Amino acid sequence: MEASAIEPKDMLDKTQLELPFGLQNLGNTGYMNSTLQCLRVIPEMQESLNRFTSGSSVADKLTTSLRDLYNNLNQATESVVPLHFLQLFRSVFPQFAQNTADGFMQQDAEECWTQIISILKQANIPIPSQHSSDGEKVSSSTEESFIDHYMTGEFTSTLKCLEAPEEGEIVIKENFTKLNCHISILVNYVQHGIMMGLDEKIEKNSPTLRRMAIYDKTTRISRLPSYLTVQFVRFFWKSDRRVKSKILRKVKFPMELDATDFCTDELKNKILPLKNRLQELEKERKGSKESTQFAVNNNVQDTVTDSKNNEIVEEIKKLIDPELNKDIGANVSGLYELCAVLTHIGRSAESGNYIGWVRKENSEDWIQYDDDKVSIVSQEDILKLDGGGDWHIAYMLLYRSKKIA
Repeated sequence: MEASAIEPKDMLDKTQLELPFGLQNLGNTGYMNSTLQCLRVIPEMQESLNRFTSGSSVADKLTTSLRDLYNNLNQATESVVPLHFLQLFRSVFPQFAQNTADGFMQQDAEECWTQIISILKQANIPIPSQHSSDGEKVSSSTEESFIDHYMTGEFTSTLKCLEAPEEGEIVIKENFTKLNCHISILVNYVQHGIMMGLDEKIEKNSPTLRRMAIYDKTTRISRLPSYLTVQFVRFFWKSDRRVKSKILRKVKFPMELDATDFCTDELKNKILPLKNRLQELEKERKGSKESTQFAVNNNVQDTVTDSKNNEIVEEIKKLIDPELNKDIGANVSGLYELCAVLTHIGRSAESGNYIGWVRKENSEDWIQYDDDKVSIVSQEDILKLDGGGDWHIAYMLLYRSKKIA
């Protein structure tokens, strides 16, 4: 695909488009800049960072630097130099300080993303203030972790020995902060790539046979977080060239993701009533758009509409599973919408360029962050980032829970 396939709407100045400012590249730091811009789309994270009380640990210092950097970006009148955060980041994770005679090396954005999430978890940034059903703000404990509540899901895996059917099933629960989309010749959609990674055969010691044996491992999600990260497993180690080479295959991803198929039966039963009703309402809204767009608005009609909307909101609230409703930061419907994409252009993880693409608030337009070069692109442009050539290809996706009312 040619670079001209995506045409930024840059004919208007930043004031007219209300564009934010970007981060300056400090020598192959596109991997970090794109990661920071994608994670910045999470308002709850910024609120949590602002509630964070720093200590003396390296995790606390790096978290404080991230908070200050985001606050600087939010108040910026020009592009921001992320020097302090970069220096701290490289001191904590020396692998990102690798250099050659030409300067600092390009790094893998996924590794940067994972380390930032890990640091925020270690620093235990608190969950944002909660609101009661009547809209009143209620206090929340600073001991509860934002990452654990809003960005961490739970896997439930069942292991069954194929060589000893009489052996009892083993059930394992473990946490995750991202889903992997495995890519093969059979994978054309991100949903298929995710499912491929949830069913696998493994070898482990069998207590019945007292030797290594083959097991079927079936994994499903037993908790969905508010923010779901998906990584395309596009890079593999090529030993002859000693580089992480890239799989260019086209893999389509949706603007709206239904995660129900990835879930345990128990979780499905909790989310399906709400999910099905939300999808019905969405179809009704789409069907009524054309019939109502020419209708005359008057006070009576507005009152009826408001009354109907209030009824629907109350109906939806009753469909939320009580246990999920108490689980702060959990997704209660299984439905997500795409809010950020991190792309890579190039043939290996340590070369090329990384760019962040973030959904504009209350708009179908998106913001493209190519370091300090910021522009507006359309939703159609985002869907062109699915691969198949030497153009920008989606590497990381960030989905957020779809609003239910």
